[in-house]
Amino acid sequence: MSFTDTLREVTAKSWEQSIKHPFVKGIAKGDLSLDIFKYYILQDIYYLKHYGKVHALAATLAEDFQVTAMLADKAKKTAQAELTVHKQHAEILNITDTDWDHFKPAPTAYAYTSHLYRAAASGSLGQAIAAMLPCYWLYADIGKTYQNAKPTEKIYQNWIATYASDWFQDSTNEQIHLLNQIAAESTEKEKEKMKEQFIIAKEYELAFWEMSYTKENWFSDRHWHEPSMA
Repeated sequence: MSFTDTLREVTAKSWEQSIKHPFVKGIAKGDLSLDIFKYYILQDIYYLKHYGKVHALAATLAEDFQVTAMLADKAKKTAQAELTVHKQHAEILNITDTDWDHFKPAPTAYAYTSHLYRAAASGSLGQAIAAMLPCYWLYADIGKTYQNAKPTEKIYQNWIATYASDWFQDSTNEQIHLLNQIAAESTEKEKEKMKEQFIIAKEYELAFWEMSYTKENWFSDRHWHEPSMA
């Protein structure tokens, strides 16, 4: 069993919940509210901008220059490809400058990106890659799982097709292979740290669906109801 196989095994419950979350199933069925998807796109564009930066930070941690070059290139291509798709989504969803002027990251989006920066700040390439991998891997699995789905909304068809595509599947496998290579040369203590980074990031992936589905906001923006005195 490879190192990444063990990571999948310890996150099996979270993985299953992510694949079958109402947000994802709503996309596959085509009945997810476009208002909810618009909220998700705004939050995900924020996330991807930081995700690209974390790739660049991870590139500086690699001793092998080929790995440095690969991560730097991936930072550019992954961000460009996904942001291009999201730009198309933004046009369809009529995301305006006003939406961006009033945008602020939800607590989960902010916390997830903070976790990625913390992993990169560890100084360990393995921990940085481990924290980044769930995003690749989960979306690739969702793409494969729902590649034959026929949602009536074209925007949802495009979303699924992006992650079912060969280029995204290949990019994911490249990251999986890299983490297994790093793990093969790491101490047991370091592998435990890598495992922890992966597990936390996977939990944030599940939380991201819930954040989007409920349109999570900050506590100060929530409406509170005073308890009845009756």
